[in-house]
Amino acid sequence: MSVFLKANWENIVMANYEISTAILSKYLPKGVTIDLYNDKAYVSLVGFMFKNTKIFNVPIYRFGTFEEINLRFYVSRKVGNKTRRGVVFINETVPYKAVAWLANALYKEHYTTIPTRHSWDFAKEQKEIKYEWLVNKKWNSIALSALKAKKIMEKNSFESFIFEHYYGYTKFNNTITEEYQIAHPSWLINEIVAYKIDCDFETMYGKDFAILDKTQPESIFLAEGSAIEINWKRNKI
Repeated sequence: MSVFLKANWENIVMANYEISTAILSKYLPKGVTIDLYNDKAYVSLVGFMFKNTKIFNVPIYRFGTFEEINLRFYVSRKVGNKTRRGVVFINETVPYKAVAWLANALYKEHYTTIPTRHSWDFAKEQKEIKYEWLVNKKWNSIALSALKAKKIMEKNSFESFIFEHYYGYTKFNNTITEEYQIAHPSWLINEIVAYKIDCDFETMYGKDFAILDKTQPESIFLAEGSAIEINWKRNKI
């Protein structure tokens, strides 16, 4: 029973925005620090497909495949002489109330439920990926075109900084943080050709993130994804 969740995460889009550490500080759980890349802090708007989900190795047939949209930032924690690099979620959005309820009830996550949809087109020379979510009767979206050719992320690159955080941290309350581990191989990535983002950040994530409505992402990445596992055990720190 050590593995709580198994699934496939596929075609993971990350739009990455530089942001002030002052904005992130109020969301920072106890015991971790904001992780910087070249002395800059980032949030990522993320879209991907959750597929073939299993809870304690039991398939969730009706609710096992769905889109997830989230906004996250990057943190680290020193444990002895090692650094654990992880993420904190501002919000995670899925289309099924049962999925959101389970995550929130068990782990005090920040899941919300709204309609979502996606489209993939691999018929041409490029991959066309689009994720959409409905907010106030308006479809928000993140879409891109990418080359089909796969490549390995370079060590210490911005791509590796964004994708290779293998811990999650949840602010349980003002004095307790929960830490959990996410297991997956290093993902292959695709070169981006073009992209378009239509997101009402203020409505979706609150006034603290309204600045992103007028900000262009510093980068946008696409990873192929893989099977993943999330441990049942959570450490309180």
